[in-house]
Amino acid sequence: MLPAVLKLCCGITYPHLRSMAGLQRAALVAFGQEFAHWQSRGQIALPAWSPLRWTEKAEPVKQRTSALADEDVLYLRQGEAALSEALKIVESKDGWKLEMAEKNGDVIYSKVLTGNRKVFRLEAELNASTEELQDILFFRVEEMHEWNPSIRRIKVLKHMGRNTVVTHEVSAETAGNLIGQRDFLSVRHSSKIGSRVYLGGAATRLESLPPQPGFVRAEDGPTCIILEPFEDRPDRSRFIWLLNMDVKGWLPQSLVNKALPRAQADFTKHLRRRLSAQNSENHRF
Repeated sequence: MLPAVLKLCCGITYPHLRSMAGLQRAALVAFGQEFAHWQSRGQIALPAWSPLRWTEKAEPVKQRTSALADEDVLYLRQGEAALSEALKIVESKDGWKLEMAEKNGDVIYSKVLTGNRKVFRLEAELNASTEELQDILFFRVEEMHEWNPSIRRIKVLKHMGRNTVVTHEVSAETAGNLIGQRDFLSVRHSSKIGSRVYLGGAATRLESLPPQPGFVRAEDGPTCIILEPFEDRPDRSRFIWLLNMDVKGWLPQSLVNKALPRAQADFTKHLRRRLSAQNSENHRF
């Protein structure tokens, strides 16, 4: 993530929602109902390379949302929809070009979407189980600033059950940050299907936290991370990360397109260091 590329993770809204003056409840409720209908019929797309699909064994939407307030249900469905839309981008076969390749084997591809927006897909292998990565990247997201110097702070503002949250993230002021300091308001969603873990996100809005003075509010989305264990090494995982970000402001697009994949590579480097330190701590006991 650029300072905050993990808007697992990181957050987004779709273009037609982003252009609205605010989240209009009636429209989103209608969208949520339609999304629930798709989900109940097993029509949420997963990557073509995945043999898994949402099944009727999944907890019905009505059961999961019955204890949530209307506003929380909207955030929950926004997170689910963002993940579904991001997976469609990841699974698409056409248009991907190699952007950069690291000596450690990490590769980043780029693709231009409709509207001339460039997205980036990082592929790496990490020495950690999917559960460990989900814990670090999602459940302990507020600790991310402790190991990623590009992040100043992340605060969870709302919980919609265990697997959906709204977060506010502020990037750090660092010399290597070509894009400058930004803040992000995101809905993040986590889902586990079979052995794979999916983290999705979307930029969102919250009446209690409008854009802050002194910050440019950037927007992610749709974005996702896919964590897949190796069959013979469950303590290792494939890490696939779709970065889709609108940094806002008056920056040349050429600068943005140069900075974002570099930010992905740097984030992955810091994540590896965190995993290494965590493994060392675990071996002490």
